[in-house]
Amino acid sequence: MWQAELRVDLDAIRENVSRLRAGTDAELMAVVKGDGYGHGMLPAAYAALDAGADWLGVCTLDEALTLRRSGITAPVLAWLLPPGVPLHEGLVAGVDLGAASLDQLGEMITASRFAGRPARVHVKIDTGLSRGGATIDDWPALIEAAAKAEADGLIEVVGVWSHFVHADAPGHPTVDRQLAVFHEALALAERVGIRPRYRHLANSAATLTRRDTHFDLVRPGVSVYGLSPIAGEQYGLRPAMTARARVMLTKRVPAGTGVSYGHTYFTERETTLAVVPLGYADGVPRHASNAGPVQVAGGIRRVAGRVCMDQFVLDCGDDPVAAGDVVTLFGDGTDGAPTADDWAEAADTINYEIVTRFGGVRVPRVYDGAPVPVAPPSATPLAGAAEAVSVTPEVSR
Repeated sequence: MWQAELRVDLDAIRENVSRLRAGTDAELMAVVKGDGYGHGMLPAAYAALDAGADWLGVCTLDEALTLRRSGITAPVLAWLLPPGVPLHEGLVAGVDLGAASLDQLGEMITASRFAGRPARVHVKIDTGLSRGGATIDDWPALIEAAAKAEADGLIEVVGVWSHFVHADAPGHPTVDRQLAVFHEALALAERVGIRPRYRHLANSAATLTRRDTHFDLVRPGVSVYGLSPIAGEQYGLRPAMTARARVMLTKRVPAGTGVSYGHTYFTERETTLAVVPLGYADGVPRHASNAGPVQVAGGIRRVAGRVCMDQFVLDCGDDPVAAGDVVTLFGDGTDGAPTADDWAEAADTINYEIVTRFGGVRVPRVYDGAPVPVAPPSATPLAGAAEAVSVTPEVSR
């Protein structure tokens, strides 16, 4: 009998990607970074491609190479590339790289010479997030260097891109301001001869609410997994993850009993306590102590006392709860169980964090829905992808 599990519905991922795909004329990049937002990168990637995604997006080069080693040949963009990463391995594997600075671009040029092939580069403009990318003042130097390297045959500028600050608030004035900066950056790029095939700016929120930001490619992340980036709106998305565990033991205790570390919770009357073998080591937010909702015995109860590393406690009153009963922490909400949004509210965070942190080595993922194909029929081969499939641990040392 299982103790705890994450159930991931691959058909829900397919449905979400199909819905997002139908809402844009641009190509669609399904972002599968962070182990597929906690859903499993490879199953999520295959399901997204099966549903019509054109691209996959990841942060790290290791994530991109993992996709390639699995046999995925669809276009992949990796963009979190600190100094010293073996970028030539990405070039050999046909991985597109995000260049956010002159130094990064320089490393890509060096990798190109080492690999003997041009780097496929997406040059990033910082339109206001003040994170990755060149500011509009630094942009001319970066895009001019990119144009020279392209003329020298060392890189191919495949894309120009940026990230939004407040796309989860579609009417926020920063959205239009960033869009204006993006247009300015594209105009400057064109003046030096850079006309990228892909201009991309839209995340999940913008994909759902601002078609004027879609350009040639959209990059939905959390919405692929059925979670809305905008509070109070679901947009027909279906959450793909359900987190469950079984009650380990129950006990009757009198009124005034302190529960869990620090006794931050006391029972108000004689009651049944139920111990659930999941804790913050498994992803249950400690900030949800005395607040996290679960479904058990047909009703909703909240965590009683502090969440521990390996377990938490429920005050179940007189409900007929017994060891072995199923506790649902969150799911798609259709059966009345809490959702990731409910846990995000309880922990004062966002639904992204709830699903990406959940699981771990002690909580296996179980996949429902149609199985992923051996080779996704929608995968588009890239130059260099044949070598990608045969990249060995010796090459990737």
